[in-house]
Amino acid sequence: MSGRAIENTHIEVQTLRIARYSSGESISIVCDVSGVEGAPRVILLHGGGQTRHSWSTTARSLAANGYRVYNFDARGHGESDWSAAGAYSLRDRVGDLEKIVGLERGAFVLVGASLGGATALCALAQGVRPAGAVLVDIVPEPEQEGIARITDFMGAHSNGFANLSEAADAVAAYNPSRPRPADPSGLMRNLRRREGGRLYWHWDPKILSDGAKGHHAEVQTAAEIFAEETPCPIALVRGLKSDVVSDEGVARFRALIPDLEVFDVGGAGHMVAGDNNDAFEAAVLSFLARHLQV
Repeated sequence: MSGRAIENTHIEVQTLRIARYSSGESISIVCDVSGVEGAPRVILLHGGGQTRHSWSTTARSLAANGYRVYNFDARGHGESDWSAAGAYSLRDRVGDLEKIVGLERGAFVLVGASLGGATALCALAQGVRPAGAVLVDIVPEPEQEGIARITDFMGAHSNGFANLSEAADAVAAYNPSRPRPADPSGLMRNLRRREGGRLYWHWDPKILSDGAKGHHAEVQTAAEIFAEETPCPIALVRGLKSDVVSDEGVARFRALIPDLEVFDVGGAGHMVAGDNNDAFEAAVLSFLARHLQV
């Protein structure tokens, strides 16, 4: 479906606030739901440091193509609650996903980018059974230099920004291949204005606690568990300019899962959907057409 057709299609979005009790506290997850009720579902899981708004165009496109779309802020991100206990393990995140899955019955596919993809893979290993899963620029053995660049960016600017222009400069420095927007106002979806008027990224710094360092071992173990059962088709959409997913990382993943479907997106780095959205959506829709038909 063309961008023009999507733009001219009215898609009603319902925003839900879903409470989940875990790790001794109640965490509220904010989720946008769009598309026809009862249609096959696509559940979107954004990357670390992002919000559900990073999927806005994709969610609208999927809904316009007949799917029921669930697009939620991960705990500690966006409008979802922060965990006072620092409960940001992949197991906690899988529990949140299970809550989203349980809102409706019927077939669904998971689409997860980076941290969202790691969550999806762990969910598969823990018994969540979608019709398929699409991992966006994440493999069980990612390039550590690329991961370090992400965490360094997320750990920087702890004092926030005086204005939107400073925040835009920081993003441009992290991703110099993407043109700096003339109007940076869209960044406000990813920022909070706190006391004193300064702007801060819209996620909990506790996400980068020592517990996060064990994520990669958990994902590798999850991939091995999944490989033993292979309960559903799985695809990898990677940016050919990514510093997180290399040819070697893809080869090792494919050695575990020989039927792995791989879509290469030219001109895209780790932020695949943001760098080349048309090619990204084409890959996802191709996978869905074969594994989650409307």
